[in-house]
Amino acid sequence: MTNLKIPSLQHLARNWQSTPSGIAKQLIELANNPPTFNYNPLFSAVVDMLVLNVPYEHICEGIRRKIKWIALRENYLETLALIYKYFQCVNPTYVQRVGRRYYPVGRGLLVPFDPPIIYGEKGEVYFPWLSFWRINPLLGERLSLFVTLVEEMLRNDPELEGARFQILDFAAPGKKKPRQLVVRDTTGIPRLNPSRISEMLSTFAEGYLQAVYELSSAKTPPATGDSPGRDKNGDSQLSLI
Repeated sequence: MTNLKIPSLQHLARNWQSTPSGIAKQLIELANNPPTFNYNPLFSAVVDMLVLNVPYEHICEGIRRKIKWIALRENYLETLALIYKYFQCVNPTYVQRVGRRYYPVGRGLLVPFDPPIIYGEKGEVYFPWLSFWRINPLLGERLSLFVTLVEEMLRNDPELEGARFQILDFAAPGKKKPRQLVVRDTTGIPRLNPSRISEMLSTFAEGYLQAVYELSSAKTPPATGDSPGRDKNGDSQLSLI
């Protein structure tokens, strides 16, 4: 049996479909054919660099030493260079780590949300979400869903209330083109009304539970071999320094 993890808030938005069966099908495909890597090491690198003040060059050296898959290593380094350049220009007065939050979707489903940091600049608090997807970033109603849910969490959190919500999008404009950093001020992104949010979350919760049921009823062989983005213990959150 293939286990289905509860998706993160941004993956909920990205995998949302108009029907529960469509959501279930997509989640089952992801569970049976998971990505060979993830961007958790980049989130860790951001915290190391901006919160713990680990020198940028040391983090890059850690990536070169630890990541053996060349394409993945270059992917990380390309993105990290954009992050470093951006925060060198912003020059925040302080940076703080932010802990995991959960959003109740319904049917007992709590979806995790892991914002890496908040920072201060010129008397204002900024809440940046770092989107590392190279292609197919959130757009349209899926983007509105994500932004609306995050904004609700910010309003209800004393630690984050009043922070300016930005999306730092590191997507590439084409498959063979380098990444570019686009900073999105979320004030210009349309919000969804409560009834539409309720409808979309209910659809997702039903689709997720349908996927869990279908996977629990199926017999699938365990995965074998090492994935390029994991270490020998199966831990995808690699230590980069």
